[in-house]
Amino acid sequence: MSTRNLDKIFNPKSIALVGASEEKGKLGYILFRNLIDGGFKGPVYPVNPRAKIIQGKKAYKSVTDIKNEVDLAVIVTPIDAVPQVIKDCVSKKILGTVVISAGGKEVGEQGRKLEEEILKEAKEAGVRIIGPNCLGIIRPSIGLNASFSHQMALPGNIAFVSQSGALCTAILDRSLMENIGFSHFISIGSMADVDFGDLIDYLGTSEEVTSIILYIESLTNTRKFMSASRALSQIKPIIAVKAGRSQAGAQAAASHTGALAGEDDVYDAAFKRAGIIRVRTIRQLFNCAESLAKQPRPRGSRLGIVTNAGGPGVIAADALEDWGQKPATLSEATIQSLNSVLPPHWSKRNPVDIIGDATQERYQEAIRIVLQSNDIDGLVVMLTPQAMTSPGDVARSVSSLARNQQIPIFAVWMGGKEVEEGTSLLNNAGIPTYSTPEDAVTTFMHMYSYSYNLKLLQETPRELHTELRIDHKKAETIIKRFLRENSTLIPEPDSKELLESYGIPVNRTLVSTSPEGAAEIAEGIGFPVALKIHSPDIVHKTEAGGVVLDLNSKKEVESAYKKILENAKNYNSEAKIMGVTVQRMIKDKGYEVILGSKHDTLFGPIILFGMGGIITEVIRDKAIGLPPLNSTLARRLMEETKVYELLKGFRNRPPVKLELLEEILVRFSHLVTDFPEITEIDINPLFANENSIFALDARVIVRKTTVRSPQHMVMSPYPARYETHWKLKDGTSVLLRPIKPEDEGMMIELFNTFPTNTILFRFFHLLKSMSHEQIVRYTQIDYDREMAIVVVEKKSGKERILGVGRLTYYPNLETSEFSIVVGDPWQGKGLGKKLLEMCIRIAKEKGGKVLWGDIMTENEKMIRLCKELGFGIIRNHKEGIARATMKLN
Repeated sequence: MSTRNLDKIFNPKSIALVGASEEKGKLGYILFRNLIDGGFKGPVYPVNPRAKIIQGKKAYKSVTDIKNEVDLAVIVTPIDAVPQVIKDCVSKKILGTVVISAGGKEVGEQGRKLEEEILKEAKEAGVRIIGPNCLGIIRPSIGLNASFSHQMALPGNIAFVSQSGALCTAILDRSLMENIGFSHFISIGSMADVDFGDLIDYLGTSEEVTSIILYIESLTNTRKFMSASRALSQIKPIIAVKAGRSQAGAQAAASHTGALAGEDDVYDAAFKRAGIIRVRTIRQLFNCAESLAKQPRPRGSRLGIVTNAGGPGVIAADALEDWGQKPATLSEATIQSLNSVLPPHWSKRNPVDIIGDATQERYQEAIRIVLQSNDIDGLVVMLTPQAMTSPGDVARSVSSLARNQQIPIFAVWMGGKEVEEGTSLLNNAGIPTYSTPEDAVTTFMHMYSYSYNLKLLQETPRELHTELRIDHKKAETIIKRFLRENSTLIPEPDSKELLESYGIPVNRTLVSTSPEGAAEIAEGIGFPVALKIHSPDIVHKTEAGGVVLDLNSKKEVESAYKKILENAKNYNSEAKIMGVTVQRMIKDKGYEVILGSKHDTLFGPIILFGMGGIITEVIRDKAIGLPPLNSTLARRLMEETKVYELLKGFRNRPPVKLELLEEILVRFSHLVTDFPEITEIDINPLFANENSIFALDARVIVRKTTVRSPQHMVMSPYPARYETHWKLKDGTSVLLRPIKPEDEGMMIELFNTFPTNTILFRFFHLLKSMSHEQIVRYTQIDYDREMAIVVVEKKSGKERILGVGRLTYYPNLETSEFSIVVGDPWQGKGLGKKLLEMCIRIAKEKGGKVLWGDIMTENEKMIRLCKELGFGIIRNHKEGIARATMKLN
């Protein structure tokens, strides 16, 4: 998470162009002209060892020959010369570079070694690199066109970041036609150094940027990417298109989960968890960008449609149906108002079909009434060329009515030459235009999905009804036993024992190596029973004829045992047969679901939930999420599947224990979080009905790894290592632990204990109350970016928070900011000191160089405490702030 020195690239005061050229058509010539003609105010120094003058300016043999300070070097030399250029930049203390040169890792091993050499030189000195193999960068607001695109982007508030240079030029060309502006236009290339995560962090802090759009072909450092995206998407939308939606990664999967969870499904889950709007096509990306630039975001999903043709209205309604939505319902008052201005045979509902002979005046009245109602969150106005309808005049009316509206408005002017004038007028008025109803609806829904996903991500999880007691040591022993034996597949009985250690109920399974032994076991556990082949080499038992159900006598069991072994040998003569498993046959009515996990090479463990049983890969009703899960995320994962509708209760069937199912998903999440050795798990089926839930079959695949938990995750789980039991000065026992999303209620109770001066000391301004939207910023944190330690007292079975110490790590990880607040009833008991000591300890662990915090000058108690612990204090009496600073070892 480093934004260090990126300002040298995107806000340079001076630039050196290494590889500048006099020869027209050469990259060095084009770039020099673009830098000069773009309007950049600072000096641009051409560098070329074989030239004395380039385009009327003195040329330098090396950047080291330039006497003045240089912030940014743009490099267009052959790739094999770049390592030396970077060395020269280090000598000259040029900390920002854009390497446009191609020939890096995209061409093979030699290119990869060159990139490594370039990066080694740069990293040691803190030199940052965009590229190599990129188009360059454009920042219109400062006239910077350090790219080989001959066109300068219009100024605006969208930041565009792309791995494809060719796509950059296409988007740029269309943006000029559609009058769309950009704050930054970045071709990121092969990301030898600066990657998507760095840029999201950097661009997110810019007031010039209101939204970010990404074209992604591949990701590096997914943990950094997820952390940066999760932080920014809370305040600014990120829209992404991911190229390459292949299912190839699922072809060789050894489990149902592996077969069902393709690469593209995992990207979907990751983007959703990060709050990123994912679009599928370049057209959708552009449409979304245009709408975000020109229109407010919708507050809800209620879309109004006004049209002069019934067909397009029906198409728009169908498009909404594809998203699981319907056109907004108009109130009776709105319908009556429309009745007063529209012909008798208008549609009397939404879509509002104002008939083919609609004039400009009819359009204007209908749109005005719909906009003034409280029935909609967005409006699509559609027009088809008709004899009585002037596309230009209607466009003027829409443009006028759209001024100062708080909901997004979209225009669909269908046709060609006849609607050109209207389309142009609408674009100039800041109203996005489309040629089809589907595009307008899809854009609206993408915009709405951002608001909706944000609301889901900020939802406060429900506390589980029971404490999660797990036997980590037992689970570790089971896994180590099979790793020691170099076995990758843990057999079903041991897999179930592993699940039981984490509190996941299972159907008891016993192993027999003889027909007679199986019969004895069956009699002991009670008929009817099920027998299954016990072999590490037979993955799908049913396909091998290795499962026999509903056995009701010892004789049937013995016969089934022999038949299973015979089938297994016919299926795979080389398979190692370890006998059969015997388990009680479940005769109760219920549902079969699948709960699984696999290790994804980019995103670590993923969790899959869906319709289970032998047809799970045919039905493919599944949802994928990333751990760690809490109760809310577990429920949302279930809600994404069709089987969830059955689980809630269907016809005469009662609902299953959904809260217990949530708990099992959370326990399962803990298991894959705690053990990087687990590469795949299948619980299929997981049986569920109104009385109980348990695993009927389970298989776990493990492998040796040097990675320790939680480094195999892309999102930090709850860091239990910071839990500390302690006593206040008065002897009260408390627990200091990291904050959890579930703490929202207790945090509000703590806030309510604060008098005015405590609120001022903590927040630097008065707050009467804390809304849900405000409080989740403090309770739902990314442990990679900040830490909040709460002090919890448990009294008479009820918990309350007494104080909070918060630590924020800034993206360059060189400084951390602390803040401490203790409820007034518990001040003077040593809590503030203990919390600050923990903040110091954690800041040191994170490798920061400086810890600091701002304190109001009236807060003398806190200032004295900071001095006692070794902070230096600098007072700014004019601002009324004292800054406490500590240099960390």
